[in-house]
Amino acid sequence: MDSKPIVHIVEDDTTTRRLLENLTSLLGYQVESYDNGDDAWDAFSMKQPQVVISDWKMPGKDGLELCRRLRESKADTYTYFILVTAQRRSRSNMEQAIEAGVDDFLKKPIGSEEIWNRLRVAERILSFNRQVKTLESLIPICAYCKKVRNDSDLWEQIEQYVNERTGADFTHSICPPCIDKHVRPQMEAYKTSLKEKAEQSAGD
Repeated sequence: MDSKPIVHIVEDDTTTRRLLENLTSLLGYQVESYDNGDDAWDAFSMKQPQVVISDWKMPGKDGLELCRRLRESKADTYTYFILVTAQRRSRSNMEQAIEAGVDDFLKKPIGSEEIWNRLRVAERILSFNRQVKTLESLIPICAYCKKVRNDSDLWEQIEQYVNERTGADFTHSICPPCIDKHVRPQMEAYKTSLKEKAEQSAGD
């Protein structure tokens, strides 16, 4: 990345908040901090930070609610959300967090190595996300056959193009509008053809 992401820290405990501020700043990140989820949400709405590190349990809007609101906002850029918790991870609370849109976790007490690891992963994910956005805006695709021009100036199926760059495989189906537009007329034509052949055979 050309510059370090802006990190918003949300923590109601003063000691933990200052620790997170100091550790994150020492790693070269731009840091803003808030002691409650409501102020953090207002700040996110205006500034859209690339990373949020938030405590889970807080008065008012807690970390999960903040993350849900953030995901529902459909912001222009992706925000990597790290949830801080003192409680033991269980399947239930992990599922809650993942359903809310949490990307990663930090367990108290927090050390500098854990912060560094999580933020490096965040940078990598944000970088991949930008690359995908760039691909989406720059992919040269034929308006008729929908083939894509690759880096060798050759035209290939979009499935092959995406698979070579992301490893993703496609499964094919037919959407309802295309069923109405293409499949049903073909089925009706086929039925009519069979009926005509049957009538012709009966006449013979």
